[in-house]
Amino acid sequence: MSSFSPNRERPRTIAAWLWFVAALIIAIVVVGGITRLTESGLSITEWKPLTGIIPPLNDAQWQAEFANYRKIPQYEAIHAGMTLAGFKSIFFWEYIHRLLGRLIGTVFALPLLWFAIRRQIPKGYWWRLVALFALGGLQGALGWIMVRSGLSVRTEVAPLLLAAHLLTALFTLSGIVWTALDLQAMARDRRSRPARLTALGFLAGLILFVQLFYGALMAGLRAGLVSDTWPGMTGAFSTFFPGPSQAGESLGTLLTGDPQIVHFIHRWWAWVVVAMLVVLARKVRKLDRGASIAIHSAFGVQILLGIATVMTQVDITLAALHQLVGALLLVSVVWGAHVLGRRRA
Repeated sequence: MSSFSPNRERPRTIAAWLWFVAALIIAIVVVGGITRLTESGLSITEWKPLTGIIPPLNDAQWQAEFANYRKIPQYEAIHAGMTLAGFKSIFFWEYIHRLLGRLIGTVFALPLLWFAIRRQIPKGYWWRLVALFALGGLQGALGWIMVRSGLSVRTEVAPLLLAAHLLTALFTLSGIVWTALDLQAMARDRRSRPARLTALGFLAGLILFVQLFYGALMAGLRAGLVSDTWPGMTGAFSTFFPGPSQAGESLGTLLTGDPQIVHFIHRWWAWVVVAMLVVLARKVRKLDRGASIAIHSAFGVQILLGIATVMTQVDITLAALHQLVGALLLVSVVWGAHVLGRRRA
């Protein structure tokens, strides 16, 4: 599969396809955030890869789905007394989330097969594309494992599994964007080679990864509700560090399972991210002004949305926008890192 005829290669077309897949992944990340915010993620208690694409079509089917939901602990803990109409509203978001997942798998697999059969994939990219598809499959599997974690004992999904589910999606998004940029460079100049990840690009990605991880834990632990003030956590300008809300826990539990500590880390690690991205953007500016502007714009808007989300006690619209811009910030950082690592033969 790797020794394709150069005159058949279609790097520009494949790049455009990958950008479309990237847009779908950003969409599913946002819908996933809304699903968590509306406590909708456990509304569908079964995984039916093929038949699950068809939603309930009559009252009997809706009543059966609702009966399944009423059997899990979350119903009594959070949605006790919910009407069928209320159930339909939370079912909608989880259904759209799963439907998007199936759509992404189809939109990735079928064109990949088409390009391979027609020998249009440039040399060296076949296995990279297959690996990205496998990552998408892993992300879907993690999604079902995550849902199962909340169906029996817990009243919500396990926060660390939610983080793994989200970060796998974002890592896949990063790989797709990087590959699309490589292919675009090839389309412009056949002498270009795949970009390499520089030390600065890796460090920026690692620091952003920590922030994204804690953002996922914020959602999983509902830690955004810990405080509605900024910059202080218990008052406008007081108590920057509130201390743990749990006593006698291990350090690992405090760092990943205590809502107040998680909120504190996510709130202030953001400024470490900002400092790192300023350095990255200034370095990138000499090579690609557009990428530099994208990085600056994304982290500026993201900081403002983060503060607004906290101060409104996690308004759903602001929180969804915060998740959207977080994904766009990741794309801009991947773009900047790619600029630094571009090479020519």
